[in-house]
Amino acid sequence: MSKRKIIATTSLAGCFGCHMSFLDIDERILDLIQLVEFNKSPIDDIKKFSKHCDIGLIEGGVCNSDNVEVLKEFRKHCDILVSFGECAIMGGLPALRNNIPIQECIEEAYLYGPSVEEANEKGILPNDIEIPMLLDKVYPCHEVVKIDYFLPGCPPRADLIWDILYALITGEEVELPYEVIKYD
Repeated sequence: MSKRKIIATTSLAGCFGCHMSFLDIDERILDLIQLVEFNKSPIDDIKKFSKHCDIGLIEGGVCNSDNVEVLKEFRKHCDILVSFGECAIMGGLPALRNNIPIQECIEEAYLYGPSVEEANEKGILPNDIEIPMLLDKVYPCHEVVKIDYFLPGCPPRADLIWDILYALITGEEVELPYEVIKYD
């Protein structure tokens, strides 16, 4: 391999557990650094794309207008997009709000929740123009843009992340063994 692959990662509506699992590849991160360059990732703290990327890893579901923009930017700037983790694949825990009207969610979070009743005595709801608009529900990433690979788990195991990344980087066939996608 002559040229190092360029990887970008992001976290949308999720807990950042998939990135933590990614870091759990432990000393293999040193091997990875020899094979890739990170661009736009919390791993290197690059906030904006500075070049086109070979692989984009997306963690988290899509719950607001900012998530939609970030996901579309990733699709535009990455040849391959990988949804990793249940939130990115199915909406995960954030999608538990999908059966509750959005106004009720906002009121519970800012007006009536046990931790905010005294803190927000005036009943003020956030209304700053810079706050991303909530979507009607939490969407899996593939309902917003084309996703090339799905890496299941909550979070996916570090070994699985390593195996998939290494295959994508080296051009090997990506294999997800049955044990990774069965739920029994």
